[in-house]
Amino acid sequence: MNVTFDFTDSVALVTGASGALGSAVCEAFADAGATVAAADVVEPDDDDALLDADEGIHFYQGDFTDEADVERVVSEIVSDHGRLDYLANVAGTWKGGTPIEKTEVDTFDFLFDVNLKTMFLASKHALPHLREESGAIVSVSARSSLEGGEGDGPYRASKAGVRLLTETLAEENSGEVRANAVMPSVIDTPANREMMPDSDHDKWVEPSEIAAVILFLCSDAAGVTSGAAVPVYGEA
Repeated sequence: MNVTFDFTDSVALVTGASGALGSAVCEAFADAGATVAAADVVEPDDDDALLDADEGIHFYQGDFTDEADVERVVSEIVSDHGRLDYLANVAGTWKGGTPIEKTEVDTFDFLFDVNLKTMFLASKHALPHLREESGAIVSVSARSSLEGGEGDGPYRASKAGVRLLTETLAEENSGEVRANAVMPSVIDTPANREMMPDSDHDKWVEPSEIAAVILFLCSDAAGVTSGAAVPVYGEA
């Protein structure tokens, strides 16, 4: 069964747009007719960037851990395109490998800044514009946020924070802006394949598959869904 969405005449802001998942979300929105505001600190022409900023995808460079930068980018998007309908909080990262007593505080701060603070700041400054369009927010949490684990506690805690802030956004904006989260496990990206070459890659979920769920949660088909954390980890 093929599922299609029509986001013509809408504007979607995607953070972490230069990464594997962020770029897939940008492409999915653009293919569905949306005007995409792709935001990242990494520019598309960077060697590590996977984003192809073409027709329908407009790149905005900004550090979404910095409130002044977030406020500037959101204002520029609304000024350029006249509205903001959807926010996909994709910016995030993983770092781990050590128990709590051996984890540097800089690692803790880094994970909470990139995974949680970006979601908080983007949501805070997008909300006034999203309310005008009865819009939606979808943020990226993680399967591992559902329980403690060995070696990556700060990562799990930061992603659990994404889930809790999502529930709060849904409650505070009930009837005005819907807020949901998705929970991936290991995503099938070139970086993950390089880091885990001996894993069963067939069980990993592709970025495009997660992007399709994000579009669904923004669409009218999910009009009665808010405050949810949706598993998107397949057989992983």
